[in-house]
Amino acid sequence: MKRTKTLVVACAAVAAALSVGAGTTPAHAQGKTITLCWAAWDPANALVELSKDFTAKSGIGMKFEFVPWTNYADRFLNELNSHGSLCDLIIGDSQWIGGAAENGQYVKLNDFFKKEGISMDDYMPATVVGYSEWPKNTPNYWALPAMGDAVGWTYRKDWFARPDVQKDFKAKYGREIGVPKTLAELKDIAQFFQGREIDGKKVYGASIYTERGSEGITMGVSNYLYDYGFKYDDPKKPYAMDGFVNSANAVKGLEAYKELYKCCTPPGASNSYMSEGLDAFKSGQVALQMNFFAFFPGLYKDPNVGGDKIGFFVNPAGPAAQATQLGGQGISVVSYSKNQAEALQYIKWFSGGDVQKKWWALGGYSCAKSVLNDPSFPGSAPFAKEFLQSMGMVVDFWAEPSYAQLLQAEQKRVHDYVVADKGTAQEALDGLVKDWKAIFKEEGKKF
Repeated sequence: MKRTKTLVVACAAVAAALSVGAGTTPAHAQGKTITLCWAAWDPANALVELSKDFTAKSGIGMKFEFVPWTNYADRFLNELNSHGSLCDLIIGDSQWIGGAAENGQYVKLNDFFKKEGISMDDYMPATVVGYSEWPKNTPNYWALPAMGDAVGWTYRKDWFARPDVQKDFKAKYGREIGVPKTLAELKDIAQFFQGREIDGKKVYGASIYTERGSEGITMGVSNYLYDYGFKYDDPKKPYAMDGFVNSANAVKGLEAYKELYKCCTPPGASNSYMSEGLDAFKSGQVALQMNFFAFFPGLYKDPNVGGDKIGFFVNPAGPAAQATQLGGQGISVVSYSKNQAEALQYIKWFSGGDVQKKWWALGGYSCAKSVLNDPSFPGSAPFAKEFLQSMGMVVDFWAEPSYAQLLQAEQKRVHDYVVADKGTAQEALDGLVKDWKAIFKEEGKKF
């Protein structure tokens, strides 16, 4: 969460599975104990289980400080900014990497990687750029890719298979109902189910991200903007945003996202993010759901909507491209830690091929090529093929030290247009360019 990929987010339903500080394993009598900080969610449970092998092998005990997503960014960014020593290791959001590197909060790992024979060539390129590098696209590493993630979609496979649904859909659209390959097809499906009655219950089209307070609507609308040709800046001139952020095609992408929100979402969906999407899908309200792959193992196991009832697909293509929003995080050694040597031991252990395979098997999302490029990987889970495809087409938000201000600006501009019906899409993106220029100017960036 950001994601992914993810500033402060509402995910109380998942976070309830863990309490703060849960998952501690006893330190060995003669060994040290290190603390790993992350969010409280299902993958954290998997990491607790996985890390038992590290303690057994090294004699180093593990403590885990897991904080609900609603407090994750505030809690750990405050810890880093105050030079706190609570966290020896931290699995931090990809957007934090620029600030953490420039402010000296993470240990630079280049020399350690070289000494231990850890190569970034062994990880999916997008995860290296997204989770490890600062500056981007330079060989300066501040984290090991740890938790791959991206935005994908779930659908009610059982609804799609109903004879009455198949008959009515074909009559209306002239084609068979199936996994949408384009955003236009996705909208057709969402409109078809909006207000339809399934087993005596009124249902709706899609749950999408609209949350205003943290990062939700940005993580959602990006999946449309990218597909319509939006770019953060001129690839040949960093920070030059005119005609890229607010291009005519980007405007169409923002308009299309608003159309989907207006036509095809459940009542009361004006502030939805991850947990609201999970609730809408689990309760049988919607045919389609936008959410991060990290939640898909739990959904597949759900007794009411999982198993044969659920299907998965990647973010469909738009008129200009097919891309999706990057989520996920890297694991870093905190520079204020008093146990850096032991924390680095954990990094070395975690990078091992067998460990990465077990990480995936337990419910984590490996970024290692040895796992993802294994011929058996696409069949290893019902959503594995879609995850692999998504990780090959991800795009990330800004990872600048000023990312929080950049994010807040987009949250406001986009939410005002999509949800609050203020102004036009062109005005929203023009305003966003103005906001971002002011932030970068204050930082001393030239554009």
